[in-house]
Amino acid sequence: MRHVPLILAALAAAGPAHAATLRTLTTLAAPVVKLSDLFDDAGERADRVLGPAPPPGERIVVEAAQLAAIARQFGVDWRPASLADRAVLDRPGRMLPRASITDPLLAALARIGAPEESELDLPNFDAPLIPAEAAPRITVEQVDYEGASNHFTAVVLISGPSMEAMRLRLAGQVYPIAHVLLATHRLTAGAVVRAEDIAPATIRVDSLRGDVARAPSQVLGQVLRHVVAQGQPLPLAELQRPFAVLKGARVAMELRLPGLSVTAQGTALAAGALGDRVQVLNPASGLAVDGEVIGPDRVAVAPDSVPAPTQRAGAGAGQVAVR
Repeated sequence: MRHVPLILAALAAAGPAHAATLRTLTTLAAPVVKLSDLFDDAGERADRVLGPAPPPGERIVVEAAQLAAIARQFGVDWRPASLADRAVLDRPGRMLPRASITDPLLAALARIGAPEESELDLPNFDAPLIPAEAAPRITVEQVDYEGASNHFTAVVLISGPSMEAMRLRLAGQVYPIAHVLLATHRLTAGAVVRAEDIAPATIRVDSLRGDVARAPSQVLGQVLRHVVAQGQPLPLAELQRPFAVLKGARVAMELRLPGLSVTAQGTALAAGALGDRVQVLNPASGLAVDGEVIGPDRVAVAPDSVPAPTQRAGAGAGQVAVR
């Protein structure tokens, strides 16, 4: 029995029944390093904060000697097996999307007079790296805008749980933008524009030359006067309605008067789309008359452009119907 105290003392010196285990690689999800990030079964002090975590995208390597010192300081039952023992603390990061900064910045600029439909040019801008798990809040703390030059400066605060706040000082230009239609492929002169020929796009206003199409209703079914290259806007001046009457084509001339309808054949002296006014040569009289294009190869002759038709003229020129 006299050996019992010695046995109990030896057991006490041996420490806890379960020794701690070194964590050789830990992915940190918080802005601090805890004792439990280095050791499993670290004991009652497992949640003890040892210091700040590395910046997002970086890591800390804790070597054997420092690990042994930390274990002794906090009463962790662990000793290095060799000098090669070490723990790697990794802090993953992700790039903050550019729009996360530009969207609130554009809204702040619009409130002080910048165009609402704009894009930003930010020379030398590098998107900051934030913790992978962070849900950042973006606050525009200060913004100045010069309308004459479209130049701006701003201070943007990026903050949120599990990350250190950071401030970005930004400067750049504000460029108004327009929503337009671009050619999806090379469009030839004389082509009728179809839905598959165009696609919506947003481009800077300063890159536009003249009025361009911005809505499908402006271009669908229209004919191009000249070639439009792929990826280019469609100038409104290069669009026209498709011709219903071609120059030199034989057309039906229709004249309607109260109680009388005359139809005769003529020759179009100019091309025209629906609603256009063109001149048509009447072969029976040898005179040119004005008319409105009302359909394919059909022209409604204006009553005041020719003398009132007679039966003889009608017999020689076409058909006369009395209503």
